[in-house]
Amino acid sequence: MTTASVPFLDLSRAFKPLRNEVDEAIALVLDSMGFILGAQGRALEEDCARRVGAAGAAGVASGTDALILSYRALDLVAGDEVITSPFSFFASAGAIIQAGGRPRFADIDPVTFNLDPQAARAAIGPATRALCPVHLYGQTADMQPLMAAAAERGLSVVEDAAQAIGAGQDGRQAGALGDAAAFSFYPTKNLGGIGDGGLVTSTSNDFVEKVRLLRHHGQSDAYRHTLVGTNSRLDEIQAAVLRVKLDHLDDWTEARRRAAATLSRLLLASGVAVSSEGTLGGADLALPVEKGGNHHVYNLFTVRARRRDDLKAYLGESGIGCGVYYPLPLHLQPCFSFLGYQEGAFPQAEAASREVLSLPLFPGISHEELERVAATVAGFYGVK
Repeated sequence: MTTASVPFLDLSRAFKPLRNEVDEAIALVLDSMGFILGAQGRALEEDCARRVGAAGAAGVASGTDALILSYRALDLVAGDEVITSPFSFFASAGAIIQAGGRPRFADIDPVTFNLDPQAARAAIGPATRALCPVHLYGQTADMQPLMAAAAERGLSVVEDAAQAIGAGQDGRQAGALGDAAAFSFYPTKNLGGIGDGGLVTSTSNDFVEKVRLLRHHGQSDAYRHTLVGTNSRLDEIQAAVLRVKLDHLDDWTEARRRAAATLSRLLLASGVAVSSEGTLGGADLALPVEKGGNHHVYNLFTVRARRRDDLKAYLGESGIGCGVYYPLPLHLQPCFSFLGYQEGAFPQAEAASREVLSLPLFPGISHEELERVAATVAGFYGVK
């Protein structure tokens, strides 16, 4: 086995074989001289809506904007609350405030890292307008009980599917499990562009049309504005590149799933005390768990690790890329102190922030590289 370094992520391995296709797609846009709200964007919206089983889709400038415009389409007003996870990327909560609402957090399931349906139900109050489950790391949240809780109170459900394009649950795809969904096309996502980009899907055509108005300054006809919108349009070059890459998404997803299965198997066989139950218990390492009925797309391969920070440093010194997503839960972020949460409010999210570590996994990673990752982890825990 080689001692060469292993990158955390290598985008070039999936991109290089497509370079000529991508160049041709960009050239077509340049030749057309149509750069905004054109044929490529419309085709991408249609392709994505059809793929996820949604009524329609609207391309926007980023995954963050996809969340903000989804909330704006719900007409949030000051004091309206949206229940979401405290263990996620900042935008999951920041977008709620940007849209005029107020985040209300509920704790996570310690096995999937996603919003705990019972905790979310308990958090619903008179000011609650919506739920926002985050499909973290590429696995969908437990949507059936969340949708049931929302239906009982007449609430909307917006999926934060930024990390989960292609993920599914019980035969249905992320993006059509709730009332609306936000996707990110940031370059590191499973379907990533060559810059920023995002998409809103919905089971309602009316909702999609409202997002389309909002992304274009609320303009229904030339210089006639029916809503106060903003500038959040997915440009034609990004759409053209994404259309090329969308044709390969299923293959990349299966490559991720195979690599995840291989890495799990290697870690189980490494001699390290490994739990396959999702929590550490008495083990040194807990593997990611794919919940029954779910189709996990592994945007990140995230373990729980005893002595996480020491392991991270050891891997880095050994040339193994890794990362912590996320080291500080949202309810403890300084900018959200006005919400009044204190340490201890969400023990599962706080435990996850101390224990999670994402290991290398991407389309094109080799078996030898996965062996080196597992062997290096074993070396840290004293296994020869």
